[in-house]
Amino acid sequence: MLLSVLRGAFSGQGLDLMTVIASVLASLLVIFVMLPLHEFAHATVAGWFGDRTAKMLGRQTLNPLKHIDYVGALLLLLVGFGWAKPVPVNLDHRKNPKGAMAVVALAGPLSNLLAGVVGGLLINLVLVINPMAVLIFAGQSTGIWSYVVLFLYYFMAINISLAVFNLIPIPPLDGSKILMAFLPNRICYQIQRNEAMISMILMIAIFLGVFSGPLTVAQNWLTSGILNLTALPFQGSPFNPNFSL
Repeated sequence: MLLSVLRGAFSGQGLDLMTVIASVLASLLVIFVMLPLHEFAHATVAGWFGDRTAKMLGRQTLNPLKHIDYVGALLLLLVGFGWAKPVPVNLDHRKNPKGAMAVVALAGPLSNLLAGVVGGLLINLVLVINPMAVLIFAGQSTGIWSYVVLFLYYFMAINISLAVFNLIPIPPLDGSKILMAFLPNRICYQIQRNEAMISMILMIAIFLGVFSGPLTVAQNWLTSGILNLTALPFQGSPFNPNFSL
């Protein structure tokens, strides 16, 4: 996210200090609040299935110090998607462990999508208060409200990016655990057996930017859709169902 802002500045758009601050603050809010909430959601839903592993290890908490992975946090600050330390889950005792794991895995990205919806609602609420703040999306600031909208937009976009990123069906991401609920056990075994190698390939692909294009398209589509949907309760908001960023 920060790299995107700086890239825009060096490409001739100019460097707006308030835009940089809005980007950094939104990223830090996600790192210290949403990443812990993402993992807390996994741990809590696992607890609903009778797994107390995360709780016994002190991971069913919103304390960011228990969850932050420094590489994942740095990537989130720079490019808008990253990760936290995964909470341990043991559902082998369940009658349908793959199905239970899929539900647990889905809880994390769902928490980010819900945060994106909250961000969209807050943006539209601010725009009812000050409709001119929407001009920030055209590169025109109309005061502090414009940067409040920009901060909320970055917060919303990062959360949506996290949800999309984590739903990629490649280990160790949440999407792989959801996918395995629908695969035969023999294929799941092969995936788990080679998870370390697959994870290494995934890391290399991330650093090479392989996922940047598809993630950006999916993020922009979902962000625009959520902004339009969350505008519906606010008749005075500049956003409407025909609006797209």
